[in-house]
Amino acid sequence: MTAEQTTSGTLTDPGAAPSGRHPDKAQPVVRVQDLCKRYGGAIALDRVSMSINPGEVHALVGANGAGKSTLVKIIAGVEQPDSGTVYLNGVPTRLHEATRAHHAGLSFVHQELNLVPKFSVLQNMAMGFDIPTRFGFVNWPAARRRANEVLGLLEAPLNLDTAVERLNVSQRWMVALGRSLMRDGARMVALDEPTASFGDEDSHRVFDIVRGMAGRGVAVLYISHRLEEVLDLSSWITVFRNGSIAGVYQRGELDHRRLTAAIAGKEILQPARHEAKTDNTLEPVLKVSHVSARPRVADISLEVRAGEIVGLAGLVGAGRTELARVIAGVDKSSGGQMFLEGKQYSPRSTFDAIKAGVVLVPEERRAQGLILEETISFNVNLATMSSNMWNPWLRLLSPAKARTAAREVIRSFSIRCTSPSQRVSSLSGGNQQKVVVGRFVKARPKVIILDEPTVGVDVGARSEIYDLIRQRADDGAAVLMISSDFEELHLCDRVVVIREGRDVACVSGADATKEHLTTLCYRSEVES
Repeated sequence: MTAEQTTSGTLTDPGAAPSGRHPDKAQPVVRVQDLCKRYGGAIALDRVSMSINPGEVHALVGANGAGKSTLVKIIAGVEQPDSGTVYLNGVPTRLHEATRAHHAGLSFVHQELNLVPKFSVLQNMAMGFDIPTRFGFVNWPAARRRANEVLGLLEAPLNLDTAVERLNVSQRWMVALGRSLMRDGARMVALDEPTASFGDEDSHRVFDIVRGMAGRGVAVLYISHRLEEVLDLSSWITVFRNGSIAGVYQRGELDHRRLTAAIAGKEILQPARHEAKTDNTLEPVLKVSHVSARPRVADISLEVRAGEIVGLAGLVGAGRTELARVIAGVDKSSGGQMFLEGKQYSPRSTFDAIKAGVVLVPEERRAQGLILEETISFNVNLATMSSNMWNPWLRLLSPAKARTAAREVIRSFSIRCTSPSQRVSSLSGGNQQKVVVGRFVKARPKVIILDEPTVGVDVGARSEIYDLIRQRADDGAAVLMISSDFEELHLCDRVVVIREGRDVACVSGADATKEHLTTLCYRSEVES
């Protein structure tokens, strides 16, 4: 490691100015000096200086929009700084394009995976593969051999000829991670939220890969909002706040509470475990009875009442997302029945589901939840368009009502932006997630389905999202919540455990500990 600006911040003064610390280490793979970057009137980076050394896992943490992803994009050559210098192996370098960073031995798995959906796994992994034929084309036999080697290392048994659009989110992450490992001689690998959509088993596989890379002398730049894994993996932790480095900490200097305070600039109290208050005598708003949707959903039944938050726990691939897509009208069921407020419910499309009062906050925000080149205001108002019409007969949106609604979401979710007219594509990944969640939570539907609602969201914003979800339930909505982070299922009144497409257990919120849910997800036999 390390940084040109460093500190050992304290819980009593987490916003203290950095002080100098300069460990004697080998030549950094990457060093940045006084980087500055603005997007319009917003400061993304403000005189950031730090180094990344071989054989170390260097974590970047901070609130959404704090500057972490912007720094990575500048090192990758995807973005250009307004001022400052990037040094590769001690040499000042201007990375005008991503291919120059690639050829310098720098590999990146960005939060936005940048895969080509219609291309196969092999075609995506072979992008930038440096073994051409003598005619300059991709050496496909060599690429296939190397791709199989890499997927073997990742323990990801993917069919190389499968189109990426047919994979789930965690499988796509494995493809993107595998692409970064295709070239021999990588000197630094940057991973932006690599385990955001992973369960424990896949996450631990990523951890082993990260440790293995560091052990071979590769510098690893690691960005994550999952603070336990940051504390477990990292040699050094750099905390970003408002585009600047707020502190640099060596392994062992922080625990979870102190790291949370350093990120937020204040201590954040952990929410108390929710005590269920649902009236079980009420008829369910949503009832799912023996629903199947091959190949992932075999036979699942559950109920959600008004004012209730029901969690869905399970391993990646267990069928949670697939069930959500059936309920929301994205996919068709192949068996079973669904009921909404006691009436048979069989949506033919997402439009049918929304019209009936059922909305889905999707797992993959960029592809399924946002129109990236439109404004925050436009995206926020997609779910409440009819209530914000100036003239419903002419389908004309009232700009004043739209801006008011957007400002309410921006305020409630603390979205870091310049104005409601800012394009969503220019927001950080976590702020994009807040726009998606805010849009549907503010729409006040009968049933809200949340698929990984806090992916890429910082620790402070998570607490705000939990409060708003709980508020919507208290207002009478029925909430179905999917999360791979079992710790956040403390919010739920009940948790249904799904394994291999079947509901195998239902536990109260008080019993939904990480340890208990993990055991239920893996057990071959579960008592009813």
